[in-house]
Order: sequence, then C-alpha cells, then structure tokens
Amino acid sequence: MSGIIFTDSTFEKEVLISEIPVLVDFWAEWCQPCKMVNPLIEELSEEYSGKLKVGKVNVDENSETPGNYSVMSIPTLIIFKKGEPVKTLIGVQSKDVYKRAIEEAISG
Repeated sequence: MSGIIFTDSTFEKEVLISEIPVLVDFWAEWCQPCKMVNPLIEELSEEYSGKLKVGKVNVDENSETPGNYSVMSIPTLIIFKKGEPVKTLIGVQSKDVYKRAIEEAISG
C-alpha cells in the first residue's frame, strides 16, 4: 500500500488536522473483502495525489480510533475533511462509488 499507515497515536496529526481531505481505510489482515478493496484504494491514492491523503488503520492493532468513529464492520472507508467525517462507505463498493464520494468531499 502506497498510502500512509495511521495509528491511534498518529490519527489526530495525520487525519484530523490535515490541510487536505483524508480517506481512511479501516481494515484487518484477515479480512478478505478488505483485500478486494485494496487495489481500488491504491488506484485512488495515485489518481488523487496532492488532493487527497489516503491511509489505512489496522483495526486489530488500533482499537481506539475505530471505536471513536463507530466502525463496526470492515472494510469501512471514511472521508475526513477539516477534521470531520463527511462520508462513510461500508463494505466493498465499486471504484465509481468511491470516486463520487471523494469528488463530493473535495468539492463540497
């Protein structure tokens, strides 16, 4: 993954006070749907380079952050803008669905 690894201790600095919108992928190593989403997230990270920060939170290694945002199933993708969650996508979605959500967050 070319994105950033977010942890409970780096989440505020990397996500909440980011100057640009941030796409956070909540995942786990054992999660097959997460592995299905990963190539799409890679592509989006490259496509939106400079406009969107993309990173991952491993829910098995970081329990505080997923709990703070009521992440109950994975994969869950949350787009943050100015420190606030603006869009949540749960489960495997198409690339078009992810792109629409990102475009809304960037332009909105």
